[in-house]
Amino acid sequence: MNTEKVIYRLLAIMLFAGFYSCSDELDIEPQDQIAKENFFQSEEDFRAATAPLYNRVWFSFNDKFYFGLGDGRSYNLYAPFSDYVYPFSDLTETGLTGPLVEAWRSLYIVIQQSNNTIAAISESAVDEELKAPYIAEARFMRGTAYWYLASLWGDAIITTSQAEIISNPIINKSPRADVYEFAIRDLEYAAKFLPEQAGQAGRVTKYSAYGMLSRFYLSYAGLSDNPNSGTRNQELLDLARMAAARVIEEGPYTLLDDYADLFKVENNNNTESMFALQWVPNGEYGVNNPHQAFFALNSEITGDDAAYGFYTRASYDILQEYESNDTRRKDTWMADGDFYPEISQANGGYTVDHENTYVNVKKGVVGSNSDNPDITRQNSGLNTYMLRLGEVYLNYAEAVLGNNANTTDATALMYVNTLRSRAGLAEKTSLTFDDIFHERRIELCMEGQFWYDLVRRSYYQQQEVVNYIDAQERGTITPFTYDEETNTVAVDDTQDPAARAVGVVDESIFILPYPESEVVQNPLLREDPVPYEFTEERITDLF
Repeated sequence: MNTEKVIYRLLAIMLFAGFYSCSDELDIEPQDQIAKENFFQSEEDFRAATAPLYNRVWFSFNDKFYFGLGDGRSYNLYAPFSDYVYPFSDLTETGLTGPLVEAWRSLYIVIQQSNNTIAAISESAVDEELKAPYIAEARFMRGTAYWYLASLWGDAIITTSQAEIISNPIINKSPRADVYEFAIRDLEYAAKFLPEQAGQAGRVTKYSAYGMLSRFYLSYAGLSDNPNSGTRNQELLDLARMAAARVIEEGPYTLLDDYADLFKVENNNNTESMFALQWVPNGEYGVNNPHQAFFALNSEITGDDAAYGFYTRASYDILQEYESNDTRRKDTWMADGDFYPEISQANGGYTVDHENTYVNVKKGVVGSNSDNPDITRQNSGLNTYMLRLGEVYLNYAEAVLGNNANTTDATALMYVNTLRSRAGLAEKTSLTFDDIFHERRIELCMEGQFWYDLVRRSYYQQQEVVNYIDAQERGTITPFTYDEETNTVAVDDTQDPAARAVGVVDESIFILPYPESEVVQNPLLREDPVPYEFTEERITDLF
């Protein structure tokens, strides 16, 4: 590539990849005309333009909210001194809670950057067949962001044009059902036009889109005017099953043999990874993954002072979930006596040595720069899973179970038992909802997922979910001891339980408050939603 083209490419990325929220960052029209005229002329240009959709635009979502909400709010994670976790786990977040505000902005940055990319590629003179996969890639990202918005805030602003929202930022939100519908349409388009094989390591494929659709259809299937209906839409359950089957039977993805290998830097973009945020080794702020710094127990692990995870721990509630032989526990949580050969390799590995009265985070903790040169201070270099094949297996099983009390479907059992066998557990001969719910919580623990499982269930079994969360007894700090050899947690009778203040557990917890700054700048967020006017038909020939 000649020097002039390099300069143009860097200019285009700097100008075109300006990131915007729905409010304060939208006050100036981006001056990107030069970039559009000189940049979107080839597939290479399209590939460069879509690259930031895999990291920088998601940074503030990934930074703390990913696990603070997904695992903190579901009470996998207990971190009483981390203000990016306890407002969610204590059910006391407000429109001023920092990670909540940043996540809202980050999701709209994803949306607006996707909109910019879609518009610029659409206007390019390049052949339509060449443009379609990259438009699909941007729609994959936009649809995923809207799924998060629908799951977290319900009603949300739907926008397909940054220019329109700049000219009129005071606009109505759309109802949750329309936000889900919009997300599904984006992913259906992505499933139709993305390639079967990734053109570059870490890029999404049509099967990534089918995998996301299996999740989206499951979410949407339970949504109705009656949150305690007890049933889900069978047509959507069938679509979820077919989407998952398409991934498993036709896609290029396969499970890794060892669950622990999923969470090692050298295995980024492995055969099980279907969509992961791509952080840059030794990358600057904004393209780095800081999770290890928040989770690491001590500096012996990281080799530097960025190890803030002493009080970031497994909740008593999650530790009760593990079966005695489940090897996933050690790969997710560090308990006293656990040994990790990949950490502190120069010293022969790392053995956890502290009281057996608490258990710290392992998943996302990968070691120091001496263990792997891709690891640097506050940047683990580890991709963030947004979707992997293990989830799709469970989506298939849940869709097959559907509205039944149990299932002995051979294919559903095979997929669940494949995950259980990898974890060293006995196979199931039938599946109930509780069986699948348990597997989801353990298999995807500390991958930012379990809260969304609770929300999805609350659409049709709301009171059961309220009861489930209430039974977690978040207001009680239970002293315990933990046996790492048998994955056994026991109440420590030598210590008295302590109380802490938590929010009210009722139906209101399933919708997050809008960021206060957004409501101030767009008062229509306080008003009733207005139905969205769709301008394209659903794609109906995917299955």
